[in-house]
Amino acid sequence: MKHLIDPTDLTLEETNNIIALAEEIIAHPEYYTARMKGKKLATLFYEPSTRTRLSFTTAMMELGGNVLGFSDPRNSSVSKGETMQDTVRVMGCFADIIAIRHNIEGAPLAAAEVSRVPIINAGDGSHAHPTQTLTDLLTIKREIGHLDNITIGFCGDLRFGRTVHSLIKALARYEGNKVILIAPDDLRLPDYIRNDESLNKKLEFREVQTMEEVMPELDILYMTRVQQERFLDQDEFDRVKDSFVLTLDKLKAAKEKMAVLHPLPRVNEILQEVDSDPRAAYFRQVESGKFVRMALLSRLIDWKNDPSHKLAARDEMDAEDANKYRCTNANCICNREPVRRRIKLHADGTVRCLYCDSKAK
Repeated sequence: MKHLIDPTDLTLEETNNIIALAEEIIAHPEYYTARMKGKKLATLFYEPSTRTRLSFTTAMMELGGNVLGFSDPRNSSVSKGETMQDTVRVMGCFADIIAIRHNIEGAPLAAAEVSRVPIINAGDGSHAHPTQTLTDLLTIKREIGHLDNITIGFCGDLRFGRTVHSLIKALARYEGNKVILIAPDDLRLPDYIRNDESLNKKLEFREVQTMEEVMPELDILYMTRVQQERFLDQDEFDRVKDSFVLTLDKLKAAKEKMAVLHPLPRVNEILQEVDSDPRAAYFRQVESGKFVRMALLSRLIDWKNDPSHKLAARDEMDAEDANKYRCTNANCICNREPVRRRIKLHADGTVRCLYCDSKAK
């Protein structure tokens, strides 16, 4: 069955197909008002969400389908101790497709192991957020017209930013893209991504200290929140915080057609004065999220019983070898619930957990 757990679960052809369908829905929404009539989407949101949950709900409703599920696990049998996999088994009896957001990394992959219907990862901890990636790709396409030969600057929290991790993987599939990393030392992109040979073969990486020094080069500036709570030293945070705040003055050096993206919510990393600038695309980005999720829901239902569209097998150790290792991430699903251990040998030579990409020992 075709699930969407990681952006790379979609082939480049499938990704482009979804983006093209989203563009068709934008152009002719009236053709799709009954596309999902009689179908039900279950939204299982184990952590708070505004944009993603409501975007999925609106997408299904505008396709003529229905929505069930929960936005707070305290209002479900989870509060009684039901495991995530059992909840998925139950919801698969009621729904045609399930979108799951979880604070525990790897939960959507564990859900896909037992689900009888397609699973969509709506964000798992700090790991991945593939539907935000599709949203970002559609937004970039709408803003600058293409997805190749782009210079994109990622600014802010690149260490824990799941949207950044997912989008970098997706951009590596298109030719000629350059990635500029703008972050304090404590929030640099994780080494397992930065040093991944497969990514480095496709993307050109640079690291800089401030957005001002690269602003004239950028086609896209992708802002994220610099999380004060991640800093052990308040003085260190105070030293860098203003370097990662976008103002109208800093935009003066940017290209006229450059677009500013942000997965939201923002705190103080983009001043409200920027909202009136035509390059501020982050609220248009929210709208793109509805259309791309409409396209994704449609395609996953289409592909459900099509053997040419299925979840590719993950390269992993056999069970006997995998049981010799333990994931070092305390917030991984394999350390929180009774799921089978899944371990892989990563491209950088490290042994990693298949659920969350953390090192295993």
